[in-house]
Order: sequence, then structure tokens, then C-alpha cells
Amino acid sequence: MESPSVLFVCLGNICRSPTAEAVFKSRANNAGIDVYVDSAGTSGWHIGERPDPRSIEAGEAAGYDFTGQASRKVTRADFGDFDHIIAMDAQNLKDLSALCPPDLRGKLSLFLDFAPNAGVRDVPDPYYGGGDGFTRVLRLVEQASEGLLAYIAARGQG
Repeated sequence: MESPSVLFVCLGNICRSPTAEAVFKSRANNAGIDVYVDSAGTSGWHIGERPDPRSIEAGEAAGYDFTGQASRKVTRADFGDFDHIIAMDAQNLKDLSALCPPDLRGKLSLFLDFAPNAGVRDVPDPYYGGGDGFTRVLRLVEQASEGLLAYIAARGQG
């Protein structure tokens, strides 16, 4: 069986979705689940840029690896290439839905739907705030990653 694939999506692909990529790769590896993970943005503002240094700092302090990550924009091909396309917030989900072919919209999800006890549905964008926002994002992403891993395992993927 082919390994499942997950694409995490936020607006610029420099804060939330790179954090989700790093955390989910680590958590999947630790759980022994073989999964392909990538991240992208709905905008092209930061194409080719590394994740925000504050995301890297918060993530690396918790033991996550951001090696090789660079911002890219979601492409139409992504909707066919990935099994799970995970939006960081409702606006990203709306933007993805508008781009996604109707027959593939079942692949789209809101990330925090996999963390029903998080108390929020959107991973907040920490870009214009302080370092504590990046730590909060990290904690929410960790919670949702566990839920998404359980979901993938329950479906017999990975």
C-alpha cells in the first residue's frame, strides 16, 4: 500500500504550515507511521523563503526539524497529489475550496478539527505578534497532529 500524503496549508507558508509540517513529520516518525508531508501557502508572497525565524526558534526549542523547508504556493496538482489537505484556518479552507476541483473537496480539512478539545477552530496567525504566539501555535499543532495521526492510523493508512 502506498504511504498517505498530507499537505498543510496556511496563508504565506512561513509560520503555521511549516510548523505543522515539522511537528507532524516528527510525530509520524515517532509513531512508526510512514507518511509523506509537505506544506504550502494560499498566497505566493514568500515563495522560496525559509520559515519565519520565530517559528524555527519555537519549533527547534521543542526538538522539531525545519531542514529543507521553503515557502511555496499551493498548485492545482496538489489536490490530486495529496490524500489530506489540511487548512490552518477557516479562510485558508475557503480559499482552498475555491481552488479545489469539486470531486476532490473531500480531501480538505480544518486542522483543529483533529483537536476538538483545543477550544478554538483556527490556528491563529502569529506573524504580527510576539514569540508567545509562535509557542501557542506549536502547542495547537502538536494537539492536532496527534488527532490527525490517530485518524490516519484508524483508516489503515501508513
